[in-house]
Amino acid sequence: MKKSLSRAPGRPYNAPAMSFQAARATPRNRPVITLDGPAGAGKTTVAKRLAQALGFRFLDTGSMYRACTWKALEEGVDVRDPAALVDMIRRSRLELDGDRIRIDGRDITEAVRSERITRAAAFLADPPEVRTELVRRQRDFGQAGGLVTEGRDQGSVVFPDAEHKFYLDASIDVRARRRHRELTERGERVDYEEVRRGIAERDEKDRTRSVGALRKPADAVVIDTSSLSIDEVVSNLLARLGTGRAGSNA
Repeated sequence: MKKSLSRAPGRPYNAPAMSFQAARATPRNRPVITLDGPAGAGKTTVAKRLAQALGFRFLDTGSMYRACTWKALEEGVDVRDPAALVDMIRRSRLELDGDRIRIDGRDITEAVRSERITRAAAFLADPPEVRTELVRRQRDFGQAGGLVTEGRDQGSVVFPDAEHKFYLDASIDVRARRRHRELTERGERVDYEEVRRGIAERDEKDRTRSVGALRKPADAVVIDTSSLSIDEVVSNLLARLGTGRAGSNA
């Protein structure tokens, strides 16, 4: 049965973890929409806007990892110790409310976007134990459907049964410029070439990870965002979902 794309209010994430099998036991009333792709392709902004347009909840998986990284650094938890990280995550309360993220009741939306957190988050993305714990929470968040989620393995691993899958891409130069502009607008002094090298290194790591590697789902629709505005990308996605008009360049 085709899932409805009708609007409905979102809610923050604070439900207990649930296994993938248990989540699938209850049919979804509304679809899950996944957006995967490399860093800087526009996934987060587009997913957020798409969720708003549809009245769906928005799951920023990167923010989940960043939030847990932030807490580990704040509490002095060794980010190279997977067991300690899993223990910390299990006693943490993560809340995603629109574009805001809170951990244990503290809003850390701005804090998790720093380069310091970005670099340290790699330690949480690699260990299978840590990733399993966070994937469990992501699947629980999507149990009821009505969700737009973004990451690098949402359509291939986390929600392989998602009703709609998209893969956003862009050239490395475009992605580097976007990241450099984002950091500069936040007041961080960063060199463009350093940012570009960082993205190139992250691309290689993301594609060669033993767990949670960047993958383009075989059944995903690919959209190159290099020459498109955010509005054009969102319009294109809405058109493909049957709710709007496609951008002319996608």
